[in-house]
Amino acid sequence: MFKGSLVALITPMTQDGKLDERAFQDFVAWQVAEGTQGLIPVGTTGESPTLSHDEHQRVVELCIEAAGGRVPVIAGAGSNSTAEAVALARHAKEAGADAALVVTPYYNKPTQEGMYLHFKTIADSVDLPIIIYNIPPRSVVDMSVETMARLAKHPNIVGVKDATANLTRPLHTRAACGEDFCQLSGEDHTALAFNAAGGVGCISVTANIAPRLCREMHDAWAEGRVKDAMAIQNRLVPVHDAMFCETSPGPVKYAASLLGKGSGFCRLPMAPIAEASRERVRAAMTGAGLLN
Repeated sequence: MFKGSLVALITPMTQDGKLDERAFQDFVAWQVAEGTQGLIPVGTTGESPTLSHDEHQRVVELCIEAAGGRVPVIAGAGSNSTAEAVALARHAKEAGADAALVVTPYYNKPTQEGMYLHFKTIADSVDLPIIIYNIPPRSVVDMSVETMARLAKHPNIVGVKDATANLTRPLHTRAACGEDFCQLSGEDHTALAFNAAGGVGCISVTANIAPRLCREMHDAWAEGRVKDAMAIQNRLVPVHDAMFCETSPGPVKYAASLLGKGSGFCRLPMAPIAEASRERVRAAMTGAGLLN
């Protein structure tokens, strides 16, 4: 259903913090032209926590419009309020998204049963493919393989974005949920290793600034050109490191600004990245051939 190189899109903003709609749609068009195989607007990388509901919905609509059906759009629709997540998923469906990405509820710290009921309620309420986003470092909770297997029985729950960086997890998820359950890495460093353990692609932060390289890496892997894929992986490791030298999306938005893709502005409480971090980002991009 979804595979290869997908991108967790940044949301370009003007220097006074407003949505830069033209820059965003130009950025989406560039991603498609560079070979990105799936677009994920308004996830964490898109600063969804600081967007209003109207802004959130507008970004989804802009993404779908700019994509023009050329690649799938998986709209961020997560919330720690089940009712709010249902509303966002319904909007994604109405806007024409191909799927919704729903994060495990953060801050509330629900039990496994609470997470099960949260996702089941969303999936029961909206006839749209749902991808579970499991990211314990940000949400504090970790969905177990057993809970995911229960949810995988629902016809609308089709896969997972796994940002645990636990490379035994896709092995157990595949055994519990079946080979058709779409497993996407949410962690750039381990994308290839994740694929080797049962994954089919990566929802990437680095793809914001290296979309062609990320696509080429996944193509090489899919075609059995393992040495080529690993060579690209090795080339990108310093870039992955730099993208997380401070809390994302600060570094990646600055990196995108170096390519002329937006201003680099992040809304508070995300502060501008430090000068040392800027130097690290620039050096990593130059070393990988992303900057002249």
